[in-house]
Amino acid sequence: MSKVLVIAEHLDGKLNASATAKTVAAAQALSPQSIDVAVFAADPAGAATEAATIAGVSKVRAVANPANAQALAQVLGPQIAKLAAGYSHVFAPSTTFGKDLLPVVAALLGVNQISDLMTVESSHVFKRPIYAGNAIVTVEAPADQPVVATVRTASWQEAARGGSATVETTSVDAELPTHTRFIGLAAGSTDRPDLQSAKRVVSGGRGVGSEENFKIVFDFADKIGAAVGASRAAVDAGYVPNELQVGQTGKIIAPELYIAIGISGAIQHLTGIKDAGTIVAINKDPDSAMFEIADIGLVGDLFKVLPELEAQLKD
Repeated sequence: MSKVLVIAEHLDGKLNASATAKTVAAAQALSPQSIDVAVFAADPAGAATEAATIAGVSKVRAVANPANAQALAQVLGPQIAKLAAGYSHVFAPSTTFGKDLLPVVAALLGVNQISDLMTVESSHVFKRPIYAGNAIVTVEAPADQPVVATVRTASWQEAARGGSATVETTSVDAELPTHTRFIGLAAGSTDRPDLQSAKRVVSGGRGVGSEENFKIVFDFADKIGAAVGASRAAVDAGYVPNELQVGQTGKIIAPELYIAIGISGAIQHLTGIKDAGTIVAINKDPDSAMFEIADIGLVGDLFKVLPELEAQLKD
């Protein structure tokens, strides 16, 4: 019977609830005996309490250690490898956090990692995307080894809330490295929703024309309470910083509503939004590839169309 350990992602004491709940949902697909969530922090109380409300979680294991003040893979990895004893599966979200952390855990456990798990076929058989999402491969992990996998959060719905799991203080005796230390964290600040967890996203592409012109995208996103994204072409042109990039080499997202403004629709970009609910494309080029996958398409000049849409919103 499967026993799953989910590694919670959090920052500044606040749980990344969406990513963690989607990872729990993937764990639930195994129909396991139990799902435990592990929170590693200097003070894990806040994030652990949040994690305990996710339905399907058996218990939350709170590991307090001053060394865990920052999510360093080289520091967390040895602790997770120790804690994983007795678990058949170790899951984490396929975010920057999980992609950095789980290869370390897999190496310490001496197993191969499965990346971007999107479908559970059985306890050791899964599906994951390859070739920028153009193909789906079925992989089988050895039955006599623990499964270490990152979960493609865009492919899963969040597990429900309303759970009441117990929070258990856990001590992990692991030798931590001394060659890795935290220097600093540089992160952009914004009042807009987080791009990877937002229900609505408005993205701009090369067609926006300039960094100055991108203000029209930001303004429209603010009108509808959406996060802002961008194509790689817009990022490479210097219109917006790279943390807004959506696509194969950027963020993989699955909002309920995705509005693509002035984006041609390169396959690398489409890979990042393939799981979105409703896709709206606005482009003056009627032959844009974005129209081929859009649920709603509007051919027109974005600098005329967006003000008209904003006027309708005001009404």
